Amino acid sequence: MSTVTKIVPFGSGGRIAETARRTLSIAAEGLNALEAQFTEREFSATFLRMVGVIMHVRGRLIVTGMGKSGIVARKMTATLTSTGTPAIFLHPADAGHGDLGMVTPDDVVLMLSHSGESNELGPIIQYCKRFAIPLLGMTARENSTVALASDICILMPNVKEACPNALAPTTSTTIQMAFGDALAIALMEMRGFSADDFHKFHPNGRLGAQLLKVRELMASGQDVPRVEEDASLLDATIEMTRARLGGTAVVDGKGALIGAFTDGDLRRTVTGTRHMNEPVGRHMTVEPLSIGPEELASEALRLMHDHNIMLLFVCEKDRLVGAIHMHDLLHAGVA
Repeated sequence: MSTVTKIVPFGSGGRIAETARRTLSIAAEGLNALEAQFTEREFSATFLRMVGVIMHVRGRLIVTGMGKSGIVARKMTATLTSTGTPAIFLHPADAGHGDLGMVTPDDVVLMLSHSGESNELGPIIQYCKRFAIPLLGMTARENSTVALASDICILMPNVKEACPNALAPTTSTTIQMAFGDALAIALMEMRGFSADDFHKFHPNGRLGAQLLKVRELMASGQDVPRVEEDASLLDATIEMTRARLGGTAVVDGKGALIGAFTDGDLRRTVTGTRHMNEPVGRHMTVEPLSIGPEELASEALRLMHDHNIMLLFVCEKDRLVGAIHMHDLLHAGVA
């Protein structure tokens, strides 16, 4: 038996666009309402208490929710985990079939439910009460089961859904997602979670490449081309050829970077003089651009783009410690 889909005439394209715009407008109203709650003393105090509990938990943050709230809970878990807060998602439907065993007395549970009355959350609530596991709630219903059972409960604004039937969760899940991001970033800042920490959790892909440090990609030791100021142009050319980086650093007797001499400088020099025995110090670029080894590789790439160069020397307190080429950055995926 075939199924016939009823198509309801919708009107002009302008009406369709207006519906989409109205959806976004309603979502923005919901976000504004959530932001406004942070200016209320009671709400902000509750938020700070929640952050404090999560910050000092010995175990993990167990995030749970059913339906659309469960999908938001999964995303929240991913954001928390990647920003330094150990968190796992617990599906309520699986909790009563053995997965409650993953919750330990050292953990804290965060429960998401717009209505606060999802039946599937019952076993988790009972388990937390039985074993004195802190229960954090997030709901829009003040007298709901979740709100009353929670040790700390965030009351979300009771927002209007964009769905014309006021049934499909739209604005309510949008503000849940935004609150999850606000919670994760607040915890991240309190932990002093740095870009270096972020890189440890994101070693692969483009994001990982952007978080690489210069020291991880630079040439060092004997692989760094260098000559002293009184070396001849011929010696500088031989050193550039040996290292194959398209240039050489010029250093003083203490190893401090005082200049740079590149293939381009060589071409301009050869055009202007026939004396390859002249000291490189006469033709070098004085006080060349450099970068520190702990800077992000993406910052090195930005400097190269901004100054139209292919090679950067790496220094610690003026002392030459490395060199990084544009090709090294591109090969590592820093772009």
